[in-house]
Amino acid sequence: MPDGASTAPAFRVTDRARAQVAEIAAREGRPAAGLRLAVEAGGCSGFQYKFGLEDSPAEDDLVVGEGEGRVFVDPVSLDLLAGAELDWAEELIGAHFAIRNPQAVSACGCGTSFSVG
Repeated sequence: MPDGASTAPAFRVTDRARAQVAEIAAREGRPAAGLRLAVEAGGCSGFQYKFGLEDSPAEDDLVVGEGEGRVFVDPVSLDLLAGAELDWAEELIGAHFAIRNPQAVSACGCGTSFSVG
């Protein structure tokens, strides 16, 4: 764009997911830690989501939220998460982080692997 503005849809984190990140970090004795969300090559569909706690973001990370319940996403992963939403789901089979990603054209049965079109 001529004015330098980005047209990529934003990555969102629900309040429910941020609350769960804060709860997990507190339970681990690391209340200031955030959730690292990354997209890596692999899985049965081509890409897979990876989650982990980190004490601080990298310099070039997108940081969603302030204080407790922050989420860190690196720029490469962010390209594959544009327009996506991270949520916390509680179902009969268990509770987990869930990603609604409009770029994912197919997913495997476990829900952690996806492919893009």
